[in-house]
Amino acid sequence: METWSELLRRHWNLALAQRLDWLNRTRCQIDRCSIVSEPIGSVPERVDYYSQQSALKETKKLFPEYASIYSEVQQMNLQRLDKAWKRWLVPDKDGKRGGRPKFKKRGEQPSFSFSRVNHPKAACFLEGNTLRIPKIGAIPVVVHRPIPEGFVLKTATISFKADGFYVSISAEDATVPEPKPLDQVKSVVGIDLGLKVFLATSTGEFVPVPQVYRKALHHLARQQRALSRKKDGSNNRIKAKTRIAKIHQRIARQREMFHYQVAHRLCRNYDLIAIENLNIRGLARTRLAKSIYDVSWGKFITILESVVVKYGVHLVKVNPHNTSQNCSGCGTKVPKTLSVRLHECPKCNLEMDRDENAAINILHKALNAVGLTVSACEALDSSQAMKQELLFWG
Repeated sequence: METWSELLRRHWNLALAQRLDWLNRTRCQIDRCSIVSEPIGSVPERVDYYSQQSALKETKKLFPEYASIYSEVQQMNLQRLDKAWKRWLVPDKDGKRGGRPKFKKRGEQPSFSFSRVNHPKAACFLEGNTLRIPKIGAIPVVVHRPIPEGFVLKTATISFKADGFYVSISAEDATVPEPKPLDQVKSVVGIDLGLKVFLATSTGEFVPVPQVYRKALHHLARQQRALSRKKDGSNNRIKAKTRIAKIHQRIARQREMFHYQVAHRLCRNYDLIAIENLNIRGLARTRLAKSIYDVSWGKFITILESVVVKYGVHLVKVNPHNTSQNCSGCGTKVPKTLSVRLHECPKCNLEMDRDENAAINILHKALNAVGLTVSACEALDSSQAMKQELLFWG
């Protein structure tokens, strides 16, 4: 598997270099010539997935070691590059584009995928606690949870982590829970994400920030200092890098588990969840970048989007503009800095935590967006100050 991964890494870099070379040869400024270089000669043919896929036969003739890799694995490798290439050049419906695909450096072990599992023509078979790949052999695996009955296995991806090899199986099921009709929505909640607390709800609940990364900083710093003293290329340096990778892996897993616990708790208690649509990439450029990456709002929103589908819960994203400044009781704008944690309205005399006030405003925006009212959902009256409660979910 390590040999396959290294060969696929080289093939990725070659295919990406071909695409970038074609792009450079067919692009130039229309009003001036570059003082560095300009393409000359005939315009080369367009390089895309189909042209690179047809060249796989020639690759196997020139480099016989690629004959040991299944064609579908190499095709999936090119398909992933093609998706990354299109995300970079073609904007999505919101006008946003992804970053330019990068070359994979030596030493990395990228994952590789099989397009079929347990199929008569497949090259990958999951049989109980054994993963069988004919050209590699039978590999014992630890199945962390049983595959539900009725699901059809589609693809398998073998990836490399700090503590070993992992295989991710994607399954398909025709039955997908339908979201509850809006006229049957009874319990709603607004969520304000923050750094002082991880989230505050419109019902007065507060979830503290776990600070997984900050709690591991001292241990991580010691291991990094030890790594800096190791000789390049030595076995001790490889061991030190592995220890650091395991620390980062443990931090990511603890954070992910926390996100799943909070998401499931919300989906079990509410029929509609309102959340703010944050510009996380822009916020991460500020001096609060370390704290923002530690709470990982983007990862939590992605997890919440997947969990609400399982529960059939509605998730509504709203514009966060002025949700922290406007009063949830009368709508008056009350300017305040980040250091001011208490919302005090001079017009209606409403006093409450600023995050709770923002969560109520987010809920009102979401209800207006879907055409519901607070009374219709049997929600709490947002004009009344609610008791603040600090919850330790987990």
